[in-house]
Amino acid sequence: MDQTEKVAIITGASQGIGAGLVRAYREYGYAVVANSRSIQQGADDRIVSVPGSIDNRGVAASIVATAMQRFGRIDTLVNNAGIFISKPFTEYTDDDFRAAFAVNIAGFFHITQLAIPQMLKQQRGHIVQMTTSLVDQPLSNVPAALASLTKGGLAAVTRGLAMEYAARGIRVNAVSPGVVKTPMHSPDTYDSLSKLHPVGRMAEIDDIVDAVLYLEHAGFVTGETLHVDGGQNAGRW
Repeated sequence: MDQTEKVAIITGASQGIGAGLVRAYREYGYAVVANSRSIQQGADDRIVSVPGSIDNRGVAASIVATAMQRFGRIDTLVNNAGIFISKPFTEYTDDDFRAAFAVNIAGFFHITQLAIPQMLKQQRGHIVQMTTSLVDQPLSNVPAALASLTKGGLAAVTRGLAMEYAARGIRVNAVSPGVVKTPMHSPDTYDSLSKLHPVGRMAEIDDIVDAVLYLEHAGFVTGETLHVDGGQNAGRW
């Protein structure tokens, strides 16, 4: 077990942004513990996959235990798993409500609470959340009240935890993406989704990965929400 090798936990890691983050952290020499509901084993022995729903505290505990048993430390946690449901407010169902809070809030809470004690022992660590620019700049044509409730909570707790742990070596930040070209969006929607950004295009996965890596290496940055949204957060257009 190499105690000098840094270790990242990445949730929602099977495709899209999460898979891009796994590749990027491996390229930087990190070992990775990757989680999603149905994730397959990693491409090399420095990627360990832990399947299961992140809203289950037992799964979160297994992820943390795996990181410690295999690699002996936890340096970074990227809370990438998330769910986005766009509907008029009065059309949300109880199932929508439970699903959004389970993944976006409970998933964040369990894994973060369980990872922080090890970071405190190390006197260093970094935690990153994925929020959405709709928290700060709602769009009339993209109704997303559940995103505002849940991702808005993540934006607030990012600042709160940053202050709570700043003097003990743990940084806490967030990335606020616009709409990203991932498997959840069909290519026939790209033209319309591109118009939701002032720059006139959707984000690529690498745009978001680059933002997370910037925060990873920005040792004097904590409590920050980095908007990677093609200008959405700047104002109306």
